[in-house]
Amino acid sequence: MDSEKVLRIRTHQPCAACKMLRRRCDNNCTLAPYFPTDEIEKFACVHKVFGASNVIKMIQMVEEIKREDAVKALVYEAKARLRDPVYGSAGATSHLYKMVQDLKVELESMQTQIVALQEQRNQLLSILMNVHHQDPVYSINDSTIDCGNFSVDDGSLAYDPVNFPVACDRIL
Repeated sequence: MDSEKVLRIRTHQPCAACKMLRRRCDNNCTLAPYFPTDEIEKFACVHKVFGASNVIKMIQMVEEIKREDAVKALVYEAKARLRDPVYGSAGATSHLYKMVQDLKVELESMQTQIVALQEQRNQLLSILMNVHHQDPVYSINDSTIDCGNFSVDDGSLAYDPVNFPVACDRIL
């Protein structure tokens, strides 16, 4: 029985917290379930922001079934504090909130443009529908159209230079 106990102690690796703090990690270590040996950077962030003793106190204050979520929240907050020391996770939250507000304004603008384009399309469709129901278009050679200074030769429009006003000779 003693040999099994010795073997278990020798195979027991210290958790990331005990490894970083260079202390002996026993079976009753509070941090061992939440900071395994291979996740040392996770504990390093938490330790840098909160300190090991404060982390232990915070974990012990929480009910055992909620401790894992509490540790995840501590890790998230610690990483956010390292990225943004002033605002931490609140800075990320406010940035996301601002992005949502900007996107809402853009969405409203797009919806307004869509309504305007639909109205424009409906007006064009109604014009097209009215054109098909109106009288046929008169031809250019029809006597009811006053051609003035223009004449029609082989389907092209030309002006009569004799009757054309002199003031219009200059091109602006």
